Amino acid sequence: MGASEWYIGLMSGTSLDGVDAVLAAFPSGAPMQVRGHVHGPLPEALRHELLALNARGDDELHRAALAANGIAEVYATAVRTLLVQTGCDAAAVRAIGAHGQTVRHRPGEFDGVGYTCQLLNGALLAERCGIDVVCDLRSRDVAAGGQGAPLVPAFHAARFGRPGEALAVLNIGGIANLSLLHADGRVGGFDCGPGNALMDLWCQRQRGLAFDDDGRWSATGAVHPALLAHWLAEPYFERAPPKSTGRDLFTAAWLDAGLATYPRLEPSDVQATLTELTARCAASALQRHAAATTRLLVCGGGALNGHLMRRLAALLPDVTVGSTADAGLPPLQVEAAAFAWLAQAFVERRPGNRPEVTGARSPRLLGALYPAA
Repeated sequence: MGASEWYIGLMSGTSLDGVDAVLAAFPSGAPMQVRGHVHGPLPEALRHELLALNARGDDELHRAALAANGIAEVYATAVRTLLVQTGCDAAAVRAIGAHGQTVRHRPGEFDGVGYTCQLLNGALLAERCGIDVVCDLRSRDVAAGGQGAPLVPAFHAARFGRPGEALAVLNIGGIANLSLLHADGRVGGFDCGPGNALMDLWCQRQRGLAFDDDGRWSATGAVHPALLAHWLAEPYFERAPPKSTGRDLFTAAWLDAGLATYPRLEPSDVQATLTELTARCAASALQRHAAATTRLLVCGGGALNGHLMRRLAALLPDVTVGSTADAGLPPLQVEAAAFAWLAQAFVERRPGNRPEVTGARSPRLLGALYPAA
């Protein structure tokens, strides 16, 4: 493999469960190759600060700048670990595609343009790694009138799309997004609702655990129909694409507003209802916008939630539901691989967005470059 063909993708998503790093190559006319993958946790103090920066607070500019430095250091550690594990020299890596940590996402709002904010000191990451860094991958799409998200459908189409097959990819991170790969080659996609964020929040509150392992706790509860209906009445779910969302909408306050309407529920029943909400939003969106889909591939942390996967299968009886591992790419590697792919697109001066997904005026080159020293 030539030196110019290796790329590193770095992803820390809205679930705030850590950083995934993938070393990958995308040779022309040949299958994608993944040489290695590492996952590293976020330091608890940094994780807490990033959660806090999703809402208004004191001295935000100072705190955000330091958090951006902290993300760069965590990313650099992941890169070093990945290079050691794979035996790859930094000089052999053409570029790093780094997502950064989303703390605000408000495209199209306020002044007609809005913004999306992913914290990351790209200059510091380039200094620490000695590799070109491509980051700030969403802002140009927003500047062109788009949502800036989701960006992964373009990669999903390249990696999983098959002519003549109606397939969808569901990424369940903190927020869930769907990529619709139609049999005729059309590509669609949008954020369909909450993913793990609310389930994790409730599990942390009630059990002191970061997440509901394999959905075992939610499987012991019973869905509360009235609470589920209350949450499903959220206007976002009925909005037509292009659309995207995040922790700006699906906040602790959003969760608590529903719980205040139906107090004194068993905690396990709330967890079961939150799991059903995630499954129902995704299944309903798929049926509404791509009813001909015959296969659904799930990635992200949600693919490891057995109860959630069973609920998706039950809600989509005519669709084969499985993990992206069934198509050769483990679910925790997909998003990081997508940002490695976006880095290659930037280096080769190819557009990284799909306007039919994001709503941008036309295709755009995505990202800002911080060259290696």
